[in-house]
Amino acid sequence: MNSPAMLTDMYEYTMLDAALQDGTANRRCVFEVFTRHLPTGRRYGIAAGLGRILEYLPHFKPSEDDIAFLVDRHVISKTTAQWLENFQFTGTIRAYPEGEAFFANSPIVQVEGTFAECTLLETLILSVLNFDCAVASAASRMTSAAGGRPCMDMGGRRTNEYAAIAAARASIVGGFQGTANLAAAQAYNLPCIGTAAHAFTLLHDSERDAFVSQINALGVGTTLLTDTYSIEDAITTAVEVAGTELGGIRIDSGDLASLAQQARKQLDALGATSTTITVTNDLDEYAIAALATAPVDSYGVGTQLVTGSGQPTCAMVYKLVEREGSDGRMHPVAKRSFGKRTDGWRKQALRSYRYGLAQGELVLCGSADDLAKWEPSEEYGEVRDMLICAVDHGDIDTSLTTTDALFAARDHHWKSLQDLPVTALSLSQGDQAIPTEVLNISE
Repeated sequence: MNSPAMLTDMYEYTMLDAALQDGTANRRCVFEVFTRHLPTGRRYGIAAGLGRILEYLPHFKPSEDDIAFLVDRHVISKTTAQWLENFQFTGTIRAYPEGEAFFANSPIVQVEGTFAECTLLETLILSVLNFDCAVASAASRMTSAAGGRPCMDMGGRRTNEYAAIAAARASIVGGFQGTANLAAAQAYNLPCIGTAAHAFTLLHDSERDAFVSQINALGVGTTLLTDTYSIEDAITTAVEVAGTELGGIRIDSGDLASLAQQARKQLDALGATSTTITVTNDLDEYAIAALATAPVDSYGVGTQLVTGSGQPTCAMVYKLVEREGSDGRMHPVAKRSFGKRTDGWRKQALRSYRYGLAQGELVLCGSADDLAKWEPSEEYGEVRDMLICAVDHGDIDTSLTTTDALFAARDHHWKSLQDLPVTALSLSQGDQAIPTEVLNISE
């Protein structure tokens, strides 16, 4: 597997090479990550991926082989190769905490350091955030639609093998309870699920033989897959084999609402009143919402989770907003491109509240001194600073990479949603849940 320092685009190294030659590489800079707009119909996004970025960061240094490759391909000069031999990120990263809701123009990550060290991180940061935030945002919509019923990740076979691990982690941030992916469960100490597929039933001479085998191996608390042939016959057989203490059944095809209703009635009639019903089969937030009145106990979600439920990226960008000039002072910089304008100066993100309910996102643009002096007027009500410090002059807050931090992010996600207007949870088309105001205080 490539080193993190090679998970990047070529032009980041060519820019580094040119900047080292012309003397601008060590200019202090501030880069920010944001999205210009939420995906169509989405009312909020969920920040995810910061912990993964922090995991990569200590290893973001090209190896001898990497440097030799870059020189051989004429990507960098030998002078830059020597500079890279001692590379280590010494800058500062501030970010929205994982699990936090974000909106258009929210500066969810701010990277401050020299141009040389900040520019190399662009592709890695964007690839992590665009994917993880897309999955976490989809997961949030699904778990909100589930209304407290557990959602589990089953998307490993629907995406790249390594993306599957990242997706499982991001799904936890968005409220999921566990994963079928063993690598993700091992990496992040997640609850893992899984019993048997249709192939296991088909392997045996009868469905009864398959159920007997599974129960002998896993106990009566296991979940039996009941839709290989006839669901009604399978449930009868399952209870005959396991008894009324059968843990659960899974339905993976057909009209899930009506089939779950019939299954519940049948299980109860057979005395298996505590046997749970799990449904799978190309679920998304809309399908889950449609099952709200059905007697379903949990959901297994695959394709739609790992593809962001139709929005596989958050269209996030990484833009230079402030840099040191030849005079040694910091200056705002901004693009003026049609449709791609940016706002200069570093940002301070504040969320305003009234009676504990979020009213809006206030994004201040200004110099470090002006931001430090600015105080909100009464019209903004109570305000909360959205950015936390994840890396302080190269010192990584490793507490943000732990399993405890991951589950804390899930808790934070629920709290963040509760603070938003109730319309934020609507699955219908609409504007973002709260407005964003961008205010330049250093003009």
